[in-house]
Amino acid sequence: MVILNNEDNMKADLSRRIIIAMLLGVFVGVLLNSAMQKELFSRTITEQIDLYLVSGLFDTLGQIFVRTLKLMVVPLVFVSLLCGTASLGSNAKMGLLAGKSIALYMVTTALAISIALVLAIFMAPGQGIDLLETSNFSAVEAPELKTTLINIFPSNPVAAMADGQVLQVIVFAVLMGLALAHLGTSGDRLLDFFKDINTLIMKMVLLLMQLAPLGIFCLLAKLFTGLGIGVIVSLASYFFTVVFALLLHCFGIYAMLLRAITGLNPKIFFMHMRSPMTFAFSTASSAATMPVTLRAVEHDVGVDNRVASFTVPLGATINMDGTAIMQGVATVFISQAYNIDLSLEAYLMVILTATLASIGTAAVPGVGLVMLVMVLNQVGLPVEGIGLIIGVDRLLDMLRTAVNIAGDGTVSTCVAHSEGLHNRSVFYQVEIEKSSKRDIN
Repeated sequence: MVILNNEDNMKADLSRRIIIAMLLGVFVGVLLNSAMQKELFSRTITEQIDLYLVSGLFDTLGQIFVRTLKLMVVPLVFVSLLCGTASLGSNAKMGLLAGKSIALYMVTTALAISIALVLAIFMAPGQGIDLLETSNFSAVEAPELKTTLINIFPSNPVAAMADGQVLQVIVFAVLMGLALAHLGTSGDRLLDFFKDINTLIMKMVLLLMQLAPLGIFCLLAKLFTGLGIGVIVSLASYFFTVVFALLLHCFGIYAMLLRAITGLNPKIFFMHMRSPMTFAFSTASSAATMPVTLRAVEHDVGVDNRVASFTVPLGATINMDGTAIMQGVATVFISQAYNIDLSLEAYLMVILTATLASIGTAAVPGVGLVMLVMVLNQVGLPVEGIGLIIGVDRLLDMLRTAVNIAGDGTVSTCVAHSEGLHNRSVFYQVEIEKSSKRDIN
């Protein structure tokens, strides 16, 4: 009980420090941006601040923080998923688990973009926009569906790990785990070895999390020094339509899904997911946040490792609910800005394209804009319209990544519950401790 209390205190203290670091980072960034815009410093001092403090210290420490998180992604995905697959043992059970996970991720993505389209049509954020037909965004040609499916399977697993191709690493880890499950005694020995490695990796994640407040402060301070808050004001209608859709999907759809399938308290769930969602907001990368997400889903939410080790890495790769919401709102916004009416068939095509495009898309900052090109091309809207929204996309990218992480946790919990691999006592541990203290008093 003492150990549990100590761990709870450590998590609570880390969460407080992260929130304080976020607020300080935003405050310092806005303050520096305002001072530079109003030319409170001489040109020389402003250049020195930008060179040594913002682009120097803040950017360096922030990038180091993100790199240390990404450092853990490939070994964590490979070892954790291998252990989980080997523990499941049965090919049929693994196939059922994969089918449930993919189906749930696809359903939530389709719901996300549908909600976004309805809200955007109703709120009409693109009406009255003075169109700027210039953009500094270079459209990237979208890969064909056939190419995307082929690229899921690695020809060289070592190259896949070196390049950070998470879906390819997942496939290799699943195949190796299935083979390990059929090796008998020698397989058990190897599995114990990999479990020890997995424990070591999770301990490294814990150590790296202690650096989170400093890294988050630096990332946000640099971001808001460059952007300020004026960019939000200029696109307020679009910005707040996306934010409202994200909040509705996160605390509405996910909460209802969790309650309907598992019967769990959504409020407690979001409390458990607070740390990974904060990390996601700061890094704007599901891949970089994956180690933190996996630990929270297992140790706080109570999802068995055999499920979490599969659903979390898969979700970080194919679950793009937040990005789908941005695409839905952006599509309507751009069509209204260009005075182009979209048909019902076009809206259905947006839903289908955005849902399928989420498979195999890299879990890195800014990928939503690449996916948006695919959607705009599919329905015949000008790609140049991206220039209208690119200014606030970095901020929205942070928010939608946090929503993606909440979705990873929701699907993991629902799948674990359906498989009988969810520990409700872990989920309600804090409530149980509070109840015990009241009984003692």
